[in-house]
Amino acid sequence: MGLRERKKQRTRAELQRHALRLFRDHGYAATTVDDIAAAAEVSRSTFFRYFPTKEDVVLFDDVDPAMERVAAGLVPGTPLLEAVRTIVREGFGSLDDEARALEEVRMELARSVPEIAAILRERNSFGVEQIAGMVSRAVGRPADDPDVVLFAGVICGTRLAAVARVHADGTRSYVDELDRMLAHLAAGIPLADAPITRPGDPARSPA
Repeated sequence: MGLRERKKQRTRAELQRHALRLFRDHGYAATTVDDIAAAAEVSRSTFFRYFPTKEDVVLFDDVDPAMERVAAGLVPGTPLLEAVRTIVREGFGSLDDEARALEEVRMELARSVPEIAAILRERNSFGVEQIAGMVSRAVGRPADDPDVVLFAGVICGTRLAAVARVHADGTRSYVDELDRMLAHLAAGIPLADAPITRPGDPARSPA
């Protein structure tokens, strides 16, 4: 990444941090783009150069670069699921306390704001494709390999399950819960082999 792109990335991340602080303190609906621009000391037009909409400031993932740095340092031969857990733990662990707290705010907004949740549902297939691309490069198999696509789908599903658990509990950390879910996945899911006690139920809800 060149110097210009790094500066753009820093500006985008700083805009998001100001936005997430405002969303946390005043609520998503009550915070305007003008509020965010004023807090970041930039113009409204500058905000829109980096984020097309207010929703996009939540959807931007500033943790990706940290995770990419961890991924680049993994030892060849590391089992794939162990590598995913390491990337999640160390990627989030490299953030400062406020950045981790704001990431929790971002995940809660992604779950609780209907318009953001709708965009995430629309982009879900892209999430699978993105993870499949990273997995394919890591293991040297095509991105459309059935095993690669299945693994990517399982990881996406695990993330959704972690979000659901955090929402149901109200006190859990998303990062900690995701790590627990991945550990559970690595150990195997006994429920997959459990006998069906009410055989009619799966047929009535194939989705």
